[in-house]
Amino acid sequence: MSYTLFLQSEIADPYSIYKLALDKNPVYWDETNKIWVIYSYKYCVEILKSSWAEIPLINPENEQNLNEAALEILNNLTRLSNGIQHEISKEIAMMLFSNLQITDHKRLLKELFQNDLVENKIDWVNSIGKKLPVLVLLKSFVFEEDDCDFIIEKIESFSKIMLPKKTEEQVELINKTSEKLFSIVEKHLSSLPFYESLIIKISNKYNLSTDKIISIAVSNFIGLCIQSFDAGRGLLSNSLLQLIQNKNILDKTEIEKLVLETVRFDPPIHNTRRIATQDFYIGESQIKKNDPILIVLAAANYDPEKFKNPSAFDILRSNNNENLTFGTGGHMCLAKYFSIHLATEALWFLFNEYKTITLLENIQYEPMMNARLPKKIWISIHN
Repeated sequence: MSYTLFLQSEIADPYSIYKLALDKNPVYWDETNKIWVIYSYKYCVEILKSSWAEIPLINPENEQNLNEAALEILNNLTRLSNGIQHEISKEIAMMLFSNLQITDHKRLLKELFQNDLVENKIDWVNSIGKKLPVLVLLKSFVFEEDDCDFIIEKIESFSKIMLPKKTEEQVELINKTSEKLFSIVEKHLSSLPFYESLIIKISNKYNLSTDKIISIAVSNFIGLCIQSFDAGRGLLSNSLLQLIQNKNILDKTEIEKLVLETVRFDPPIHNTRRIATQDFYIGESQIKKNDPILIVLAAANYDPEKFKNPSAFDILRSNNNENLTFGTGGHMCLAKYFSIHLATEALWFLFNEYKTITLLENIQYEPMMNARLPKKIWISIHN
């Protein structure tokens, strides 16, 4: 098994691997997989902020046979773009986020619990984690119930559009969903009061056609749904596991600090990729043009040069908010504060409504390389 590229489902404790790498090889050339692996906080930041390393292409020349709508979405995503395209799509995504409306988290949580709670037991991942973040996002933009139901039902299979490699079955499901998903989002966004001003502002600033701006806006709203589904459920899940272990944490302020420390200590996203656009040095190592780079964000969060006693779960550590889980620089995740706030609200609701929360089984993880996401978390809850 490779200890640079591995499935989270196959490793009980990836952090022990990261700590050893930080000590022995903070910048490492993996000859087997032909990829640079960056572990140290300093060098991860350097590459994340560098103009010499870009997001690698997914699906060049449509080798995965995505249909027109799926391609439109994939090619417009902020997360996967570089240069001026990234600048434009990021600005549009930020304008979308700035128009979020306040949503009644408590009401949504009560409904989700009522739907899936059986004999005081519930699977937190599938009943809450996979639904709440996307539902909150959709409700914040006042989507209709039928549209919410469709998107929540399809988002798990559609989120596979982000994978560098896809199976034929995954492509088939993505293509099957893409046109209706695009149509639903386009129709609804066009009905919102801020939408026309968004189009005018971007058109004047970048001289883009209305059709192109609409395509970018729709694609990036769908991208926000995907981020909410992936990182959102991971943070909800990993924070719950930490809260179960730290039962002395009782007030909302401490829960928020716990969520933030979970982002550092047990993050949902462990690594991200770049490709070198020219030769450059990281420390004493020369990275050459077109070399692939794996940036291990979860390892950087354990770098003792940045975080004092990093293996300890400490909600009072003064610089926990400097973790790299959501990235830094131009590609920093736009959903960072949304995700932290949502996890805080959800856990505060859970521990207010139910006085006894018990974990019922050992945790297994999804077979993913870049994310550490529990498959399910069965808990029993009692008032």
